[in-house]
Amino acid sequence: MPEKHSKLLRLEDVRGRVPYSRSTIYQLIAQGKFPKPISIGERAVAWLESDIDAWIDSRIESGRARVTA
Repeated sequence: MPEKHSKLLRLEDVRGRVPYSRSTIYQLIAQGKFPKPISIGERAVAWLESDIDAWIDSRIESGRARVTA
């Protein structure tokens, strides 16, 4: 369950945190490799900040594991 006070991030905010283009983010979502956005309006989506933070943390851990292996 998401944190009660998790901030919503729009695409540009997400792109400021991860080194990916819009199309790459949506490709990763389709592949199940990136958090899915939530609908916040008829034509608007956002991501939970906690989901993006957790994804970044998992990439860090995965990268460290590959380096030490």
